[in-house]
Amino acid sequence: MSSKTRTFRYLALSCHLMLLAWVTLWQFTLVNERVYSTTFIAIVYILPLLLPLRGVIAGKPYTHAWANFIVLFYVIHGFTAGYAAPDELAYAVIELVLATGMFIGCSAFARMRGRELGMGLKKLKDVMQEEKDRFENHS
Repeated sequence: MSSKTRTFRYLALSCHLMLLAWVTLWQFTLVNERVYSTTFIAIVYILPLLLPLRGVIAGKPYTHAWANFIVLFYVIHGFTAGYAAPDELAYAVIELVLATGMFIGCSAFARMRGRELGMGLKKLKDVMQEEKDRFENHS
């Protein structure tokens, strides 16, 4: 693994772990009045970050790629919380910084490591030709 790829892997991993810790801290200790139950908070805010954690720790490019779909929830939450609860703006900014770092780290690592492992996507014209050949030879 190249040093640049490793750097993005550590960015993704560190931001992922810090985001998990931050969201837990924010939702369980820093909130003045809790509107939702502990179970609801754990399922909605904590569980999504736990789903890709094993693959991110293991350095799997595919897991890093789909973890981006999950981190977008935290980007949306950060913007919404910052707008809807101005007294929690600082908390939302921290969440946005960590989510953005995770997104950049996961995207870059998945792309770079995938290329290093030869897991790149085929060009559309090649896929179309393979399907055409398969169809014509199958009939």
